[in-house]
Amino acid sequence: MLNSPSTQFVTRLRANDQAAWFELWETFGPVLRAQLTKWGRGRIGAETVRDLSQETLAALSDSIDRFDPTRGARFSTWLLAIAKHVLGDEIDRRMALKRGAGKAAASLDETWMKAAPGESVDAAYEAAVFRAKVEAAVRQIERKSEFLDFEIFRMRVLEGRPGKEVASAVGVSEPTVSRRLAKVRVSMRSAISQTISQYSFTQEELAEAERNGLTADPNASPEDRASASGSAPAVDRDSDQMFDEALAEIYHRQQELRRQDELASQD
Repeated sequence: MLNSPSTQFVTRLRANDQAAWFELWETFGPVLRAQLTKWGRGRIGAETVRDLSQETLAALSDSIDRFDPTRGARFSTWLLAIAKHVLGDEIDRRMALKRGAGKAAASLDETWMKAAPGESVDAAYEAAVFRAKVEAAVRQIERKSEFLDFEIFRMRVLEGRPGKEVASAVGVSEPTVSRRLAKVRVSMRSAISQTISQYSFTQEELAEAERNGLTADPNASPEDRASASGSAPAVDRDSDQMFDEALAEIYHRQQELRRQDELASQD
């Protein structure tokens, strides 16, 4: 059974909500392209990779009405299996053309919907999917926050600049920097929890934030953390620092993936 945010998002996809499809593309497009490039092993160029990532979403669109969340597949497995199908079909088509014969596209079966015990996909891919979810939450808070508040958060957390330096740069006192930073951090904790929930089909996925140091509410019980929402209470400085450091590392690694993706598109 899907949690409420996931159910709502899948419902939006099934209703052909273009904003939902764009959100999916914006969030996971670079991850899919990196995986397709890895699988291609130099046999396909950047332009083909981009086309195949679009075809992956088109194939996903065709299969969304048949998706059965009760069969235990992770969200990342859903995307990966469809991308693998699309790439395999492209390779088969090329091989058929070399032999001088056409080849009909293979149908996408539904075995990907079922969790396979003992079988795991590439760990780097799984980590990139998680980072993409976190990055989506950061973008969401950037859009919703006051400009100065997010700039303080960006400089203090994402750039790791000292509070005194940030205060001087934006023309406010250090206590004001701390206060505005805390305000954004509370919103960020909540947004990460909600975004993880939206793109998670299993309890294992829901627990990824806590495993990576991004606990929504450090004062909550482990059972409550996976489904936490709303504003988190004040926490001690050590908890804040660990959260900030974990978020900065995750964000910068995902930004590097995006940078590589953009470079590939310019080739």
